[in-house]
Amino acid sequence: MQSGSMVFTQMNRVIFGHPAAQTISQEADRLGARRVFVLASRTINSKTDEVEKVRKALGDRFAGVCDYMPAHSPRDAVVSCASAARDAGCDLLVTIGGGSVTDGGKVVTICLEHDLKHPDDLEPFRSVVENGKRVIPEFRAPKVRQIAVPTTLSAGEFNARGGVTDTRTKLKQSFMHPGIVPESVIFDPAVTVHTPEWLWLSSGIRAVDHSVETLLSIDANDYTDGTSLQALRLLAKGLPAVKARSGDLDARLRCMIAAWMSMVGIVSGTRLGASHAIGHILGGSANVPHGYTSCVMLPYVLDYNVTANGERQKEVTTAMGRPGEAAADVLDHFIRDLGMPRRLREVDVREDDLPRLAKNCMLDDWTYSNPRKISTPDQVMEIFRAAY
Repeated sequence: MQSGSMVFTQMNRVIFGHPAAQTISQEADRLGARRVFVLASRTINSKTDEVEKVRKALGDRFAGVCDYMPAHSPRDAVVSCASAARDAGCDLLVTIGGGSVTDGGKVVTICLEHDLKHPDDLEPFRSVVENGKRVIPEFRAPKVRQIAVPTTLSAGEFNARGGVTDTRTKLKQSFMHPGIVPESVIFDPAVTVHTPEWLWLSSGIRAVDHSVETLLSIDANDYTDGTSLQALRLLAKGLPAVKARSGDLDARLRCMIAAWMSMVGIVSGTRLGASHAIGHILGGSANVPHGYTSCVMLPYVLDYNVTANGERQKEVTTAMGRPGEAAADVLDHFIRDLGMPRRLREVDVREDDLPRLAKNCMLDDWTYSNPRKISTPDQVMEIFRAAY
């Protein structure tokens, strides 16, 4: 008999298929916000009119914009953005961009609530892994909430967890609290046409990775199985459709909804496995884009785990329209057909750096929840050698 629990976040709503700027204005009205500060990707702010649309929709409620949030959300960028938002009197934060902007925004709200002004001030708020288990500090939830307008498929907007990189140690660290999840998420596929193809497609593979590792999780259950399988069906069709015709807004929206569904297990407590654990480390410690980490690692992790869940992996291939084939092979071909990298060397990871990265993987709790047990860096190295 199945057993477990589902713990949900403090997100209020997801709004899809409506123009982002007008919807942001409506959400500001609903929340009574008077000073709305925008954190946007630099491309969105400097090369499109999306922020200008928001400025016009908000009128005198528009408090300012920050467009400096590099990949993997460095601590100094988070604190700098928080200082700008604080000086502007921010009472509602809007993020428009990919996963780094979204995650950075979550931690900006922590900085605003606790008056954090220096990168080191974040130290007491980060979670740590001790003896394979994550220890999460308790702290007051932010009063300034976030509205997220995602432009990729990484789906971090649904997670009450912000990943921020300490550039001195080259480690990505997690800041976790139910109250840092965005108040609302707005899916406007028209905004995503500005996203570079490689980023859209690779973040889509990140969503595939969410779905696969949720389906194969040691915490799998009928509820999360359903959302994971449907997400895989949508992504298997939607990602190639967008690659074939970048202006297909219907396919883009279906991919966004699939990415949302891929997160149901994660946000309700499902532990994932080595593909995600390694991905966290490759991002923070080797500067590999998150989507690329899944493109490279997921098929090799499936191969590594086949002795533990080979029968279960058959459900992945059926959902993706390739029943009877090996899951690792199906994902390998799917990722290659999208033009994405498949080897660690292709994403500029040095072979002599692999031992350090394998050691760092032991700092991530999802390493320890991999379906085939991993308890030493040598076991991670086995996966790395296959992937190099």
